[in-house]
Amino acid sequence: MSNLTAVVLAAGQGTRMKSALSKVLHPIAGRPLVYYPIRAALDAGAVRVIVVVSPSSRAAIDEYVAREFGDQVVRTAVQDVPRGTGDAARVGLEAVDEERVLILCGDTPLLVGSDLRALVSALSAEPKLELALMTCIVSDPKGYGRILRTSEGKVSAIREERDLAHDAERAVREINAGVYAARTLALRSALGKIRPSNAQGEYYLTDTVAIAAQGGGALAVLGDPRALVGVNDRTQLCQAEDVLFARIAQRHGKQGVTVRGGARIDDSVSIEPDAIIEAGVFLRGATKVGRGARIDAGSVVTDSTIAENAVIKPYSVIVSSQVGAAAQIGPFAHLRPGSEIDEEAHVGNFVETKQTRLRRGAKANHLSYLGDGDVGEKANVGAGTIFCNYDGFQKHRTVIGAGAFIGSDSQLVAPVTVGENAYVATGTTVTQDVPADALALARVRQENKAGYATRLRDRLKAAAQRFKEAQGKQ
Repeated sequence: MSNLTAVVLAAGQGTRMKSALSKVLHPIAGRPLVYYPIRAALDAGAVRVIVVVSPSSRAAIDEYVAREFGDQVVRTAVQDVPRGTGDAARVGLEAVDEERVLILCGDTPLLVGSDLRALVSALSAEPKLELALMTCIVSDPKGYGRILRTSEGKVSAIREERDLAHDAERAVREINAGVYAARTLALRSALGKIRPSNAQGEYYLTDTVAIAAQGGGALAVLGDPRALVGVNDRTQLCQAEDVLFARIAQRHGKQGVTVRGGARIDDSVSIEPDAIIEAGVFLRGATKVGRGARIDAGSVVTDSTIAENAVIKPYSVIVSSQVGAAAQIGPFAHLRPGSEIDEEAHVGNFVETKQTRLRRGAKANHLSYLGDGDVGEKANVGAGTIFCNYDGFQKHRTVIGAGAFIGSDSQLVAPVTVGENAYVATGTTVTQDVPADALALARVRQENKAGYATRLRDRLKAAAQRFKEAQGKQ
């Protein structure tokens, strides 16, 4: 399908979103709204895409499409004054040289390439046909433009809701989906003929259908109404997102991934076969999940890499981090940005890491904070250990050598290094480097006072009785 360009109309103000962010940049399943019609157009064979934007949204949309697609493939054109969809299409067509053009809306995230290929094929099948439009049949057409037909059943026009003339037109259940394939010269000519003679005082793109019908002809291609949903407010955004998440789960399922119980996986996430994604999981952003990995219930993983056969136990949170092959995380662990958990390492329940590497086979299984650290191979970090990395002004690093053992309830005051195979005794506060194979011990000497517990108990009981009596006198 060469000689095909797409124009995506994205200049609307999106006032019903009630947001300072341009409507088409609102995220849905991990990508901005506008990504999906652009992707659909490229999948349908478009060689270029022109996104028509408003002056206020141009900079943000320019930055996004250049980063995501490259500015040679996707470019923007500005509709300086909001004068309707017909004027927006005219602005977009000024940059089109190809023989055929797709016209899409920027707020249709459920549209896919196969929908558009069917439309372009219909246009190409009849050499004299000027325009093909996608329509769908709905039970409640209120709010949509109706497809009007001649007595022979041919498309004659589209009538917008507010311009409907009588009850017979209102009863029509075939609606306009806002998706068109046209011959560029014919559409450019039709756009030059339309006038703003409607309730809105705008140039309607839909008016070109009547012009095409009177020329070479307009043809309707019936589409799936579930795929042609537009997003105008936050409720519709969430409804469309639910559909996208279901599609994404189905796609991964067909590629050998088990996805259970409504897990929500962004479109940008990649997952290899034999991975298992359990109920209630959120996989976001640029996350990559390796073959055979298991992400258990309630976990949230953002912009992170989970290597093959790793196990993420329930309710763990992982952000901008890397988890190595066969590593185990959680339950209830928190890997903050910059955490690197190497092969076969363990980060257990209620352990938090940040800018820290646990090398192969290292373990921190219980209730610890490891910030700005490097934990050597097969080192063991006991429960309640804290890397004291921040002095109020700067962050400092803690380095633990391979095979070292850090006893429970220890505090390592950075910058500090514990050498290979060294021991840090339980309850120690480490303020100096510990040489390899040494034992670090820093705690107050224990003293036992025989019989003192009985005297202490009697004294405390008497004090409590005096307090109770004093309260009664008030």
